[in-house]
Amino acid sequence: MSDQLETIEDYYKRIRKNQIKMFDSEDFEIGKSHFNISMRKYCSFKSPYNRRDYYKISFIIGKGTIHYGTHQLYIDRPALFFPSPSIPYSWECDSDLQEGYFCLFNQEFFNENSEFNLFKKTSMFKEWSKPVVFLTEEQTQLATLYFDQIYKMNNSAYPFRCSSIKSNLASVMHLAMENRVEDINPNELPANVRLYRLFDELLNKQFPLDSPAYPLALKTPSDFADRLNVHVNHLNSSVKSVTQLTTTQLIKEKMFEESKNLLKYTNWDIAQIGYTLGFDQPAHFNNFFKKHARTSPLKFKNLS
Repeated sequence: MSDQLETIEDYYKRIRKNQIKMFDSEDFEIGKSHFNISMRKYCSFKSPYNRRDYYKISFIIGKGTIHYGTHQLYIDRPALFFPSPSIPYSWECDSDLQEGYFCLFNQEFFNENSEFNLFKKTSMFKEWSKPVVFLTEEQTQLATLYFDQIYKMNNSAYPFRCSSIKSNLASVMHLAMENRVEDINPNELPANVRLYRLFDELLNKQFPLDSPAYPLALKTPSDFADRLNVHVNHLNSSVKSVTQLTTTQLIKEKMFEESKNLLKYTNWDIAQIGYTLGFDQPAHFNNFFKKHARTSPLKFKNLS
């Protein structure tokens, strides 16, 4: 597992550095909802084998190998690829014909749109899910229609283009969920995966935070272990074996995403936000946010 993390900013810098025109617009602003789409005709460009801080969905037409974590997945027919951002991956072409699309979007885009609430409860983009869904001929035709419309709207001046993009992207996700073979009976999964999924469910159920009167209840690995009736070392080991990340990292990442939402969309003061997230002192929250955002909570709030 690579320790490197590629941000969307890094991605656009890398594309510009290699002088490859991937998008019709390359503007990106920290903390803002962001989406973009490109045709796959540039997919032969070798990308670094890194984790990402953004989501990516690929509609693949063409043969090749996806290097995904410790696995190699050979693609020999049309497929949709839904990688987890925390697992490093890269693509190696095996044919000259490479068509389809790929789109990328950040956490804000995924969190802020109600069209995607259903998918947050599924295996999609999770570390433990299988990331590839192979398509039938009929499904390939549908995927082509959806992505063609998304691409058209992304380059359109139509006033409601964003709604059209979200609707068609949700249709792509529904198409994939019809075939997701990894959503099997949880009892058939390995014990470490079952425990991770229980942890992941508990973690996500805590958000969004509605009021300073109800601060975050589960803040540490020990809190989760107690709720799940397991030893904290067992929880940590299971989470790490599935995600290659520590329990603490996953909790902190979720807290950071929620802190950005609270700063942007509530009128709570900084101290209230910090307290609601489980920080006893405003200075502790300030240091936590600076470490992750490279700016202070106040500056972030004023720019949002």
